[in-house]
Amino acid sequence: MKAVITKKYGPPEVAMIQEIDKPVPKENEILVKVIAAPVTSGDARIRGLNVPFGFKFITKLMFGFKGPKKPVLGVVFSGIIEQVGDKVSGFSKGDAVFGSKEDFGCHAEYLVIKEKAAILHKPEKLSHDEAASIPFGAMTSLKYLRDFGKVKKGQKILINGASGALGIYAVQLAKYFGAEVTGVCSTSNVGLVKSVGADHVIDYKTTDFTKNGDTYDIIYDTVGKLDFSKCRDSLNSKGVLLLAAAGIKEYGQVLSTSFSGAKKVVAGVVLFKKEDLKAVAELIEQDHIKPVIGQTFELSEIVEAYKHVDGGHKVGSAVLKV
Repeated sequence: MKAVITKKYGPPEVAMIQEIDKPVPKENEILVKVIAAPVTSGDARIRGLNVPFGFKFITKLMFGFKGPKKPVLGVVFSGIIEQVGDKVSGFSKGDAVFGSKEDFGCHAEYLVIKEKAAILHKPEKLSHDEAASIPFGAMTSLKYLRDFGKVKKGQKILINGASGALGIYAVQLAKYFGAEVTGVCSTSNVGLVKSVGADHVIDYKTTDFTKNGDTYDIIYDTVGKLDFSKCRDSLNSKGVLLLAAAGIKEYGQVLSTSFSGAKKVVAGVVLFKKEDLKAVAELIEQDHIKPVIGQTFELSEIVEAYKHVDGGHKVGSAVLKV
């Protein structure tokens, strides 16, 4: 089968299409023929070892020192089941499915995944491209807003990077939870962010939200551009700054604010679980979440896809049509 192989860390060009053996499912696993798989910011960070300051050593320790130990990256997919193991009971050959594979492997024509992992039947209303575009951003933002931020109805929330893969779903989730939502994005994406439910949109090219006098219960930075010192005055008295991409300095702020002061900084690792995917799937069925795909690429265009993601101005999801 064809797969995107990344044997060393580096620029987009280190990702190459190669022929490798087709995986064989074990008794509790499912073999999926991949139809679509996004190239996420997480994939790009691992490929380029582009991680927050102070995290390169631990990243190499976890994923490989000279290059990724698992050279087929990609954590999200949508596809068709080709084979199930003898002990798989909830899925059958031919089922359309989508989900997340935390140990990578989605940037390939086939993948194997455990039945208990974050995999579900694909919502019929979505195409495979659309289904693949949702889980990474939606599950990440669900964990940050619902679990880390404890979002409540009536709160004021600002989402920095509101047009990206995390931000576009954060806007929709925050509206579902009953918050008043302000999105921050570039001029060209103002209309898009409004269309997915933002009550207010700030164009960062013309307005600095930290200087306009408005305050928020939650500020959710999806792109790693903010820190506590810059946002402190924009938080309400018990406000929370959520950081989806935090380095050593920011984790120091997490620790220091946990012991003193009413305003807090919160960051953490998000693990994708089946129950979280179920929650997202229910919101899709209820029309609270809709997919946003900024651009699609063929598998052979993986270098162009990575360059697009590395540019830092991706709208919604960048999806590989496998």
